[in-house]
Amino acid sequence: MAEFKSSAIDCGVVEAVQTRAFDVVVVGGGPAGMAAALAAHKADARVAILEREQHLGGILRQCIHPGFGLSHFKQELTGPEYAQRFIDQVQATDIALFLNSMVIGIDSGEPTEDAALHTVTLMSPAGMLQLTGRAVVLAMGCRERTRSEIKIPGSRPAGVFTAGLAQRYINIENLKPGSRAVILGSGDIGLIMARRCTLEGISVEGVYELMPYANGLRRNVKNCLDDFGIPLHLSTTVTRVIGHDRVEAVEVSQVDEHLAPIPGTERIVPCDTLLLSVGLIPENELSVAAGVELDPRTRGAVVDQSLQTGVPGIFACGNVLHVHDLADNVTTESERAGAAAAAYALGGGAETDAVADTGCELTVSPAGNAGYALPGRITAVALTKLNFRVRRPVDAARVKILADGEELFAGKVRAFKPSVMESFPLSAKVIQRALDLGASEIVLSVDPVEEA
Repeated sequence: MAEFKSSAIDCGVVEAVQTRAFDVVVVGGGPAGMAAALAAHKADARVAILEREQHLGGILRQCIHPGFGLSHFKQELTGPEYAQRFIDQVQATDIALFLNSMVIGIDSGEPTEDAALHTVTLMSPAGMLQLTGRAVVLAMGCRERTRSEIKIPGSRPAGVFTAGLAQRYINIENLKPGSRAVILGSGDIGLIMARRCTLEGISVEGVYELMPYANGLRRNVKNCLDDFGIPLHLSTTVTRVIGHDRVEAVEVSQVDEHLAPIPGTERIVPCDTLLLSVGLIPENELSVAAGVELDPRTRGAVVDQSLQTGVPGIFACGNVLHVHDLADNVTTESERAGAAAAAYALGGGAETDAVADTGCELTVSPAGNAGYALPGRITAVALTKLNFRVRRPVDAARVKILADGEELFAGKVRAFKPSVMESFPLSAKVIQRALDLGASEIVLSVDPVEEA
């Protein structure tokens, strides 16, 4: 019989958890986390990156298609190439890396003389470890919505995958998810997987989209569907999964203007695989546990102009804040968050873009065709970058900024699409005008206009 040694716990002795101190702790080693860490390191902060996978790079490791880096590096790269450039930069620094480490908790901060001190608890094969930092950057990315979250009726056979999982099977694991696929949802990953499946010899019966318009970028519709002759069926959805052990077919139906299936339009599409590209959800379980307030529209944190959440010293960026359509935009935003976190950690809470005006406290709300507005609050009279998406495509509309019913700004008339994240600079002058009016809220509205 094997002889077991008594552990410290058996003897009534509890070993102290090892603790290491940093200025900025970044949770997530994807493109957002690496960009934030590099920006904080550039500001002379002591930085740590925590990543639950064995490698840095995040989702980009499986995105082998081109289209990355066009704005940041001024050249077209694949996802792994884009990620590797940042991995090389991180490894050339003294940024501490904690790979294969799962963060299990972030406290809301222990007050000190000049700033809160946050403790991040993580688990790894080496055991439990706690890292302390004056600032924490949340960069956990997002996850895919599953079949259960959109409630597709029918049996529960094998062969139903999220598009991202199928992408990992093909590009990383070298596995073939099926031979005849139907794709539900026209998000970018669904469009890209339609092309990828076709290139791998998997027949794609079609892409079915609930809305009357495609949700992915126009370039992906052209490059992934039109160029390969893959049909896109708008205002159509999957209403039943058919099969016992394996998917045998799906039932698809057209939908009305209320997105309800139209009786009598059902038809059966034979297939052995159903890929779901039906939206992304920011991974904010850690954020909520740390006391961070979430925006019900973005399902990400409510942040100010420096990307700081309502919990002092905790910042958020990338897809955990709001879903982006381009990795280049993630990088730009995350660099801002990393620089702001470093300034907070090293300066004891100083603002980054401007010295905080204690009299400035404005919430930002969407209206009209605007689906959301970010940041959700403004605490400084300074140039602020506003991001937003529209709910539905519109050929002619203009952005308006309102306060107490008064129009403070009106943009040019142009087209807007839900697949494209929009941004524009909100000047300090406009913010000051809102304060002069005694307003507590700025409204961002996208209003259609009639063409002449």
